[in-house]
Amino acid sequence: MQQRNQPAGRADGASGTVSVNLTVNGTRHSLTLDPRTSLLDLLREHLDLTGSKKGCDHGQCGACTVLLDGRRVVSCLTLAVMQDGANVTTVEGLAKDGHLHPLQQAFIDHDAFQCGYCTPGQLCSGVALIAEGHAKTADEIRELMSGNICRCGAYTNILAAIQQAMRQS
Repeated sequence: MQQRNQPAGRADGASGTVSVNLTVNGTRHSLTLDPRTSLLDLLREHLDLTGSKKGCDHGQCGACTVLLDGRRVVSCLTLAVMQDGANVTTVEGLAKDGHLHPLQQAFIDHDAFQCGYCTPGQLCSGVALIAEGHAKTADEIRELMSGNICRCGAYTNILAAIQQAMRQS
């Protein structure tokens, strides 16, 4: 079994590609990729999962945040080849059996989005924040969500949505 965070073992020297196996939103995928492919580009360009957004492409805005083995990561800075065998959840995978995730519903209830560009990253980060269980106060939520930027300034409503979902969990 391959160690996590090590490049996938099978490389095709002639074409310069590597094999990567990932489970994305519960579905197993075996792909052959350029080793420089980011997790974000894999999701958007190879799997047509366009919920995660390419904002800054420098890991500074959080629009590309996804859950990798349950932990939040900025997928624009994460090489897909380094995540062979991982379990990835995108915003498309948060709803289950036709029911929104409680945080998705709370975003609707509190109108926690304006343009919506940052919303997928905010949701994935918020889901992880709740699962981590470290945030107890509004200030702690703000601090732990500080890697997700909202250019429209919907922070007050995002905070209220996260607090609602925390109460429900």
